[in-house]
Amino acid sequence: MKRKPLLLIILAAAIGLATTTHDFFLLPELFFMHKGDKLNLHLLSGEAFTKEAEIGYQPAKTTRFMLHNGSKKIDLTRAAKDSAAPVLNYEILNSGQSLIEMTRGYEFSFTSRDAYAEFLNSQGLDKMAEKVKSGNQFRVREKYTRYLKTLVSVDNHDGNAYGKVLNEDYEIILKENPYNKKYGDDMVGLLKFKGKPAPAAAVTLYVKTTTGNVYTQNLTTSTDGEVTFNLSREGVYLLRSVRIEQTKDKDADYESWWTSYTFPFSSSEDLPNTYKEFGFGNKH
Repeated sequence: MKRKPLLLIILAAAIGLATTTHDFFLLPELFFMHKGDKLNLHLLSGEAFTKEAEIGYQPAKTTRFMLHNGSKKIDLTRAAKDSAAPVLNYEILNSGQSLIEMTRGYEFSFTSRDAYAEFLNSQGLDKMAEKVKSGNQFRVREKYTRYLKTLVSVDNHDGNAYGKVLNEDYEIILKENPYNKKYGDDMVGLLKFKGKPAPAAAVTLYVKTTTGNVYTQNLTTSTDGEVTFNLSREGVYLLRSVRIEQTKDKDADYESWWTSYTFPFSSSEDLPNTYKEFGFGNKH
């Protein structure tokens, strides 16, 4: 009987670590839409661009939820419903590109020292992992924030929403329009931390094709905070990055910032349009 509380603590820590270490990303059911269509937007979590869970809308944890179309800025928190999954069902009324952003405010995890060190190793932060392992703390408390973007088009690909700077603490910005690109072209992205380019930062690119296969490329930003990658496959692209720092705050030992950006790439008109056809849900 005495073991039960300990097992519950271990289980809770494992669940907390999974929630913390998994990427969150926004995925619309339709990337190419028409006026009057419903934007059904999913908030998913998982590793390596694989859906492991769908997250319902959590107003208490969502500090920002906006749609940007040209000069129009629409507050989606007024349309989203508590616990709804997908997180949004919204009628699109404006043509051109639309960028949807979501920011989730501070959350906390409480993880065993060894598990957190293993997570740091998986992020390439070996020195930080060794410091955690050699520490006296049995558990590590982390606070983290997530910044998410996704891009859709309505009737046409006009506009520059793809490159809109939102001035979030950790942000991926596309410097070129993916809808103007052709197969084999290069794309450039910019990573910024607290308003400044983030040099020598790790960025992971995932491409999920219509076959359900996921292709991964590990990138590092230049001195100008830029990454260049090739549009060599049709599918859904996910750029993601996480930044982790030790903090002197009393409420946490470490702080992390997570950012992700999803967008489609197609060099033909035959590419399936929905997230289900990319393996994120049941097939039609």
